Amino acid sequence: MRILFVHNNFPGQYRRITKYLSQFPEYEMAAASLASNEQKSEWLKVGYKPHREPTEKIHPSLVATERAVIMGQAAYSQFIDMKKKSPSPDIILSHSGWGASLFLKDIFPDAKLMSYFEWYYHCHGGDGEFLRDEPYDANAEMRIRMKNTSILHDLAAMDWGQCPTYFQRSMFPDIFHDRMSVLHDGVDVDYFSPAGENDKTQIKVTDGKTLSADDEVITYVARGMEEYRGFPQFMEAVSKLQKLRPNLHVVVLGNDRVAYGANRKDGKTYKEWALETFELDLTRIHFMGLQPLGYFRDMMRITKAHIYLTVPFVLSWSMMEAMGAGALIIGSDTAPVKEVVTHNENGLIVPFFDVDAQVEQIVHVLENSDAVAHLRDNARKIIVEKYATRDLLPRYRQLIETVANRSQEHREA
Repeated sequence: MRILFVHNNFPGQYRRITKYLSQFPEYEMAAASLASNEQKSEWLKVGYKPHREPTEKIHPSLVATERAVIMGQAAYSQFIDMKKKSPSPDIILSHSGWGASLFLKDIFPDAKLMSYFEWYYHCHGGDGEFLRDEPYDANAEMRIRMKNTSILHDLAAMDWGQCPTYFQRSMFPDIFHDRMSVLHDGVDVDYFSPAGENDKTQIKVTDGKTLSADDEVITYVARGMEEYRGFPQFMEAVSKLQKLRPNLHVVVLGNDRVAYGANRKDGKTYKEWALETFELDLTRIHFMGLQPLGYFRDMMRITKAHIYLTVPFVLSWSMMEAMGAGALIIGSDTAPVKEVVTHNENGLIVPFFDVDAQVEQIVHVLENSDAVAHLRDNARKIIVEKYATRDLLPRYRQLIETVANRSQEHREA
């Protein structure tokens, strides 16, 4: 079976499945990505590059659509060349929403298309409105609605769809739900596991300090320091916790940038704003930037509480990997978190905006480590039982086989 993967930042969400399928000789894999993608992969065969940015002064609601079409055009030209040199794929797995998959069914009409969907945009009841005190204006509503244009084309063209969580699928129009499987990428529970009984895990932080499970440590991890992941609330909570807990150390992973949502209007980063706004002991808060997976795993092995806040949006892999490593999650009372974390069963839930409630819950955990130990065990348990890659990857393979071998008649039945 010939499989083509399409992802602007390949391997992205296909990292685990490509590695898994490589052990089976019946699969011939190739991948396409942006030419600027610097990640190395033996399957990366095609690089595409948009020839320009969207037109200046185009209607604001059409910027995302034109950008997607330009991306699709770039991919189209490269796939035409690919088609001349090699057989067409039997199935294409494509990451939706960016435009590269817009014309795949035109180039490869006989190939099945299985699209990976992360998000469908809403003006109301979604991610952006969660942070607002007032409704969007008409221009913003049009712009947000039109961001779905390329996604809708992918939904219409797909033979089947995949979403990593039920919450994410729920954001898509109901008419597509029965053609979309919920299948998470999974957690490597052998790697993301608690420390052994005699394992004295340590991490190095700023100023040459070393922290271990014997220290009072809480952690926060996100791609960027931004509103979407509750960074302002977390930093306010830290400023209060430091006054209550003189031995507390806070370790933060992530870049000082906005990955999701909007930048601050004053031009400052959220980290700059937080350092100026709150009274903080910088000798006890350690901003470690991006770190290798091993560092992150060791953080989760020593932390007393891992704080994960998010608006109703895509759930971070890191929260589930943290649970696999036995970290106690204190998460926000938002749908993506509550799909995995049940309060007082396998973690703790706090209001996203209520900083005092967050502080109270964190202090409770720090003062009652033994009493909450079962939450750590149960966090690990649910990841092992429902999200382990060793169980999900065979199911993923079966889904690919099913979609690839499904006849047009079966699809229409």
